[in-house]
Amino acid sequence: MPASPLRLGVNVDHVATLRNARGGTMPDPVRAAKVAIAAGADGITAHLREDRRHIRDADVERLMREIDRPLNFEMAATDEMLGIALRLKPHAACLVPEKRQERTTEGGLDIVGGREHLAPVIRQLGEAGIRVSLFVEPEVHVMDAARALGAPVVELHTGTYCEAVIAGDRDRIRIELARLARAAEHGGALGLEIHAGHGLTVESVGPVAALPQVRELNIGHALMAEALFDGLAASIRAMRAAMEAGRPGRAA
Repeated sequence: MPASPLRLGVNVDHVATLRNARGGTMPDPVRAAKVAIAAGADGITAHLREDRRHIRDADVERLMREIDRPLNFEMAATDEMLGIALRLKPHAACLVPEKRQERTTEGGLDIVGGREHLAPVIRQLGEAGIRVSLFVEPEVHVMDAARALGAPVVELHTGTYCEAVIAGDRDRIRIELARLARAAEHGGALGLEIHAGHGLTVESVGPVAALPQVRELNIGHALMAEALFDGLAASIRAMRAAMEAGRPGRAA
């Protein structure tokens, strides 16, 4: 059976990081989102962190008004963020772990230990018509926990795999790809929609795109880094090409 088409969600957080380094309005993450969509992005991802270090509330509100593709709203499972999501009603909300001291999101959400806290958040988002996803480690038991919580989507954390690619550690690459494959297969068999993301580059995306259960990749930092040299539209087209090359037998 051919693999289903693979969607690309473009994360615009680090356009806002650059803007905030100096203040003012440039570069505009909403403009970046529009460029990304014109270049072939299927959706836009933005993480409104508690400390507002990159994306701001006004950015999310403008994205909701001004883009014509789904918005994936990354958020910590806090009362504040839940209130914002329920007010704005984005297409999707991806629950992620968040620590003030981290540079970016590190590792997946603890959905086993955090079950009691997460369950009512997932329920309220779902009742509001927001597609809920959980950013998690690629482990079989975590897929079981996500299914038990009632979340329809999981996003597999690919950061450890990407670190192995950067290090050129072939054994570790093989181990991490097998881990991703097991989780994707098990989660898909449970009826979960499987997404993946974190640290993916043109060089590392192919084997993840090849996993037939994966329906969407969310990528940001690598695209913005390459955009400094080649332009954002060109970096997105290059990523698209690498994704398609890694997707054998995909559906037309």
